[in-house]
Amino acid sequence: MASSYRAHALASLAVAAALAAPGIASAQSNITLYGIVDTGIEYVSHASVNGAVLRMPGVTGEFPSRWGLRGTEDLGGGLAAIFQLESGFNLRGGDLGQGARLFGRQAFVGVKGPYGTLSLGRQYTMTYYALLGSDILGPDIYGMGSFDAYVPNARTDNSITYQVGWQGLSFGAGYSFGRDAAGTGNSPGQGTCAGQVPGQSVQCRDWSVMLKYDANNFGVAASYEEQRGGTNAAANFFDGQPTSAFASRGDKDTRTTLGAYYKYGALKVGGGWLGRRVSTSAINTHSNLFYLGAAYSITPAWLVDGEVYRIVNSDHDTRGTMTTLRATYSLSVRTAVYAQAAYLFNSARAAYSVSGGGGGTTPPAGEGQAGVMLGMRHTF
Repeated sequence: MASSYRAHALASLAVAAALAAPGIASAQSNITLYGIVDTGIEYVSHASVNGAVLRMPGVTGEFPSRWGLRGTEDLGGGLAAIFQLESGFNLRGGDLGQGARLFGRQAFVGVKGPYGTLSLGRQYTMTYYALLGSDILGPDIYGMGSFDAYVPNARTDNSITYQVGWQGLSFGAGYSFGRDAAGTGNSPGQGTCAGQVPGQSVQCRDWSVMLKYDANNFGVAASYEEQRGGTNAAANFFDGQPTSAFASRGDKDTRTTLGAYYKYGALKVGGGWLGRRVSTSAINTHSNLFYLGAAYSITPAWLVDGEVYRIVNSDHDTRGTMTTLRATYSLSVRTAVYAQAAYLFNSARAAYSVSGGGGGTTPPAGEGQAGVMLGMRHTF
């Protein structure tokens, strides 16, 4: 017992001496706990052949609910260690999001310095960052995710990312060795694609690049992302048509974005284009998604915003148009209430759903669909 105690004491002294040695200092660190809780009551018409639904949606409102930890440690010489752990959850049932992952939204560690930021783990792709400025409504329940459910879920496992900025110009690149390590699916309806298989280095690979410029009152951005197929993967265009097999490493699913925004006083206008192409040995399908939105701060407490979306998939003969209008009133710096409404027009063969609130609201083909939601959001 005594020898064990002496060994422990000697080890403690050794650690203390090492920390006191030249070149090894106790660096200053900072850790922040943060989060968003957001939900409400939603009405969706023609939610199935049985009619409308009145519900508390399983996912999101204005913003997906989450909690997280982010931290930095000053390493000296302009360098800092960084990390972020972010968990998504659903208020309706208190369950975890992103396939029940503990930190399904983000989980990475990295180094930040004068020449950019390098990080490793589960992270957003460059598609997500490129859309931040021009997509006015963002990951709203009646936003771009109603036409392409991947957009608000644009993140990958096993990834390395690098981002750097200089005088408003930003560049980013990401590479994933296998975009779905947990096997729970990163995007609804598209299966899983674990990757990192010996001898199959291309299977389930994802890479993306982004270039953007932000000035005081305007900005432009462009991005490109390519996903490769793999075991258990599928390609879904979310238009009511059957999913396509996406099991070969030679299969490609690409998204290209181009967007811009402009600010004038309390007004912000943004818009752009997202083009998607799925190429396999059996199909070559392409869609174009256009969006245009605006936000106006009537007072410091009142914000009104809205967006119009139009998607065209000529290969499936499916088209959809959705208009969303939203009003948000801030009760305090951290708490807000909101009301929003949207209507989605489907072409004869299309069955896009107006709501991105957790599924279960796909209308019959060709049926228009309305969505209305009253909600509350709190940040901490």
